Amino acid sequence: MNDIPNAQAPGMAREPSIGALISQTRNLSAEQVEQVLAYQRQHGLRFGDAAVLLGFASTDDVLFALAQQFQYPVASNTGPTLSPELVSLGQPFGAQAEAFRATRSQLLMRLQQQGREPRALAVVSPEPGDGKSFFCANLAVALAQLGGRTLLIDADMRHPRQHQLFLLEGQGRCEGLADVLSGRAGQGVIRQVEGVPSLFVLPVGTPPPNPLELVERPAFGLLLRDLLGRFDHVLIDTPAASLGSDSIVIAARAGAAVVLARRHQSRMAALQDLVGSFSHSPAEILGVVINEH
Repeated sequence: MNDIPNAQAPGMAREPSIGALISQTRNLSAEQVEQVLAYQRQHGLRFGDAAVLLGFASTDDVLFALAQQFQYPVASNTGPTLSPELVSLGQPFGAQAEAFRATRSQLLMRLQQQGREPRALAVVSPEPGDGKSFFCANLAVALAQLGGRTLLIDADMRHPRQHQLFLLEGQGRCEGLADVLSGRAGQGVIRQVEGVPSLFVLPVGTPPPNPLELVERPAFGLLLRDLLGRFDHVLIDTPAASLGSDSIVIAARAGAAVVLARRHQSRMAALQDLVGSFSHSPAEILGVVINEH
């Protein structure tokens, strides 16, 4: 909650101060700003702390201003309503978002090995309801917050959810992966997420009657190869393993996978079967994550 001096290199434009950002966010009047400044001088506080104590701003306003100054994408209080599941955007300084950042660090160390070709990361789990879509969406946000171009592919063509989490339904007919693989897609199937300039989503699009056959086609592997050349991170949401072999095929095309299990719900036998199914797969399992959400 500190107001940070505007250090800058010669010739660079001066960044807005925390005070200016808070004033803009809360639409403070000139009189209110003067009250904050006077209280700040009197008590030796930062602008943000003084504004909170006077009731002109909230702690979240100050954190949002800090995020803006550090160019760290978070959800704006004045922006469109987001799914409450997007905790990495809506609650970027909470315990869950911090857990996603820790998971991001561990996965990147395993995924980006020197001398290896770029790989996509498929998220797999045994059963529906394990939280793959929640995990994928928030991990994708965490990756994009690093600044690299991040693509989240919804390849769960049985129960897709990413178009709902990222509010893509209101943008007209939502074409996506299934339309690309069936040769029926137009332009603009990859959508940029509003407020997160480096995050993109490729939704499922039109749910197909033959999801397994679509991901088994060579076109899916060729598409992934092309996308890996255009994005720094490619993350893939997959169907539950109990619904078919889609996730195993998708992971093989991706080259790497992380297994997601739900605390107090996932059965050990189902997890062992899922991990065992990778014994002859070219995909490397990078780890197992326990979802407590």
